[in-house]
Amino acid sequence: MTSAEAGRTEATGTRFSPCAMQTARAFSQLAVRRIASGMHPGMTHAQAHDLAMATLHKLEMERNWHPIVIRFGEDTLKTFRETSDPARVLGAQDIFFVDIGPVWEGHEGDAGDTFVMGDDPQMHACAQAARTLWHDVAAHWRTEKLSGQALYAYAAERAQAMGWRLNLDIKGHRVCDFPHAIYQAGKLGDFGLCPSTGIWILEIQIAHPTRPFGAFYEDLLMQDDVRPEDAVQAFEAAT
Repeated sequence: MTSAEAGRTEATGTRFSPCAMQTARAFSQLAVRRIASGMHPGMTHAQAHDLAMATLHKLEMERNWHPIVIRFGEDTLKTFRETSDPARVLGAQDIFFVDIGPVWEGHEGDAGDTFVMGDDPQMHACAQAARTLWHDVAAHWRTEKLSGQALYAYAAERAQAMGWRLNLDIKGHRVCDFPHAIYQAGKLGDFGLCPSTGIWILEIQIAHPTRPFGAFYEDLLMQDDVRPEDAVQAFEAAT
């Protein structure tokens, strides 16, 4: 990849602000947690979507730049563009993830995390493994300055070592001042240079090795390593 190609891939608009990106990140992480706290067994996908929209509107988002995606049970194995089973409902012993892409202050947030209903230990382990793997890969990016391609190769190796299978169809993507599609195209996992801080979403989706469910986690790659839960606490304290 040439420097000119990298420049186009990592371009931003004239309104781009790292501070606004941090605000969008904090709002998005907060929204995911609030949506998850409102979920309950028996919910349909339509009800979960309505809950998510109501939560985002309460937090005064400007718009969604990508559709809300909430998956239950076996649907947690599906990729972003696949359709969830409309007849599926959230069970009392179940796993689900929330993936949102709202806009605040003209900048794109993107957050996703996995949660568990009940006490199934393998579901809890799967949800935690997606987070652990994400932080492992992000730390490797900070210290080794690897390309996006190398980061996803590392993620696949680490997932296997942890006993999970990484979905390499999910490769991460750009964000910036809305709409980022004007400035670039391409996935993080295809990027041939070290990704810059504050404009790339690292996505991790894993599958259980034998059971029909998986887990998803995503967040903004940041050089300062402020964890989402810390960012949310600081954000809530400031607002």
